[in-house]
Amino acid sequence: MSYIAPISTKLPFAPTKFYPHPSQKLKDRELRILSSIDVQTKTLITNKLQATNNRTKKNTLPLSTSSSLISTLFARSQKLLHNAINVIEPPFHSSVDSGQVFSENFAPIVEELEPTDCQVIQGELPLTLNGAYIRNGPDLQNQPHHFLDFFFGDGMLHCLQLSNGRARYCSRFVKTYKHRLERDAGYPIVPSGSSLYRIVDIVRFLKAIVTGYFDFMKGFGVANTSLAFFANKLVALCEYDLPYVINMTENGDIETLGRWEVNGNPKLLASMTAHPKVDSGTKETFAFRWSLIFPHLTFFRFDKNGVKQKEIPIFSIKQPSFFHDFAITKRFAIFHETQLVFAPMKVMMGRGTLLDYKPNKTPRIGVIRRYALNDSEMKWFEIPGFNTIHILNAYENGDDEIVLVASNIVSLENIFDDAVNIELEKVTINMKTKKISRNILSPRNLECGSINPRYVGKKNRFAYLGVNNQAGMKMSGVVKIDMKVGCEVGRRFYEPGCFGGEPLFVPRDSEDILSDEDDGYLMTYVHNEQTNESKFLVMDAKSPELDIVAMVRLPRRVPYGLHGLFLRKDQIPS
Repeated sequence: MSYIAPISTKLPFAPTKFYPHPSQKLKDRELRILSSIDVQTKTLITNKLQATNNRTKKNTLPLSTSSSLISTLFARSQKLLHNAINVIEPPFHSSVDSGQVFSENFAPIVEELEPTDCQVIQGELPLTLNGAYIRNGPDLQNQPHHFLDFFFGDGMLHCLQLSNGRARYCSRFVKTYKHRLERDAGYPIVPSGSSLYRIVDIVRFLKAIVTGYFDFMKGFGVANTSLAFFANKLVALCEYDLPYVINMTENGDIETLGRWEVNGNPKLLASMTAHPKVDSGTKETFAFRWSLIFPHLTFFRFDKNGVKQKEIPIFSIKQPSFFHDFAITKRFAIFHETQLVFAPMKVMMGRGTLLDYKPNKTPRIGVIRRYALNDSEMKWFEIPGFNTIHILNAYENGDDEIVLVASNIVSLENIFDDAVNIELEKVTINMKTKKISRNILSPRNLECGSINPRYVGKKNRFAYLGVNNQAGMKMSGVVKIDMKVGCEVGRRFYEPGCFGGEPLFVPRDSEDILSDEDDGYLMTYVHNEQTNESKFLVMDAKSPELDIVAMVRLPRRVPYGLHGLFLRKDQIPS
């Protein structure tokens, strides 16, 4: 058994070659340039004045007049330089400042790690947990430009193989076309959505396309958001490319097999959501894609063999709104249009990410039959003030009612800040009378939850969510919600300075359809920012305190990331 001791440091995270110290921020580029020419500019102006006085052979100006003239000329030169710099490299928003976005335990680890045995330091890993827990998230392989949104980092999979009470960890980049191209080049080639306004980035990217170095048809995605298992394939996903097929070896290593060229009528050529929904009964998979050009949303499905079926363009969406997640029920697919829209001009002006908050827009929920022939069957229901990124579940209550449970981001304008306010809410829509009722299940900031996968699209009782009091995917604990009672019935908060990610529910026995809904485990990675250690936690989902069943010390720091899944041993593709 091998174990790599944690780095001894007082820093809250291990320094990397990108960020040698956590307090180091990217310096203001204008101040850097101005400070470097400050003395030269003043000297140049002074010498110019002296030369002029000598040529005219007049008495020099009084000292006060000369100083005033120098100050005026210097101020004007600063203003001209300021304007020139803003044209070449506009000022950037903190949400895309890579020195801030990829800091603390969001900082990249850069290097991959081959399968390494881990130490169980508390409890015992259940012998029934034979398989692999894999979590996706953004990382970096090259020194980034100053401008990089968190969601544009290269996908890295953190995999923990569980077998007969033992654990083995490895981390591997998803070898996307973009990743391989930039790995060979040694520098970023494809600009992120937040750096499209840098002339240098645009010119470099256009040059790569014109010279044939970059083939646009091979995609530019990073496969960093989530993982899904359907049609007997494990795929890594992001929202603006095709899925990448992943394989896991017997010793717990991760391999990227390549981009999945999905067959169907028509073929999947562009992209798909990072949150497809699998019907556990029919084995069908439902998905969608969004687009900056019209139509902005397209709904489709795969049969149980992974063959894509007919596409349904949704023409009733008139602007490129942000669709990240959706839901299915027995008969319907449910889409939520929020007050977030895509704003390319905002990026080009250097004002932050691609997303923009529109306070005058009214959120709405769209309901369409799963097997609709066209979008004329889509019905929209306006729900003021209801904005969600992730939908927990949806189900039908009788013939006329649809129930949807999701985390409502009340303060959507603060979505990228620590001040975000979230409420877990249940929305009931009567399709016949169009009456809408809303109930708050928890006022606590809860996000990125999971349920028993057997209940996707069906009425369920229990849900597990992360306590999100920080910006990003940084959870201080886990809460269990009883949606029948409408309150918290279980909770576990991590130790001070410790933060985890999305809590994933895994049934104790996935084959026992008669088992209780909450009979299973919760699992997540947790990082201690004081000791710089990362651990893997398994919790008892039934217990009120969400008791720790097992704790595994990981061989190195695992950065905060996004979504994951658990594959049973018999599901793992080989």
